[in-house]
Amino acid sequence: MQAWNRGDLEAFMTGYARTDSLRFASGGDVYRGWQAALERYRNAYPDRAAMGTLAFDRLDVQLLAPRSALVFGAWQLNRVNDAPHGLFTLLLERRPAGWRIVHDHTSSAAAD
Repeated sequence: MQAWNRGDLEAFMTGYARTDSLRFASGGDVYRGWQAALERYRNAYPDRAAMGTLAFDRLDVQLLAPRSALVFGAWQLNRVNDAPHGLFTLLLERRPAGWRIVHDHTSSAAAD
């Protein structure tokens, strides 16, 4: 979240497994692979104003096995003209570099 809030998408993406099997689903679309997820973020959030300030809430972490965990939570972007928000579910795997997201399903709530 800190990397996002300073506008550093590449650093934000270090939380994701850098693999072609990464799956990111959002807005009715599915993106496969780390590079595709990064490009999706770059297209959806082309500048600091679009990125806003990210906050997470209602985090619920369940350890499924010694090397896998499920994370559910809510997200919100605070921007000058709006505050989009929604929910996410992440599947994480413990890898040699640490815990990494391997599946991300993020949804947006209807505009207020």
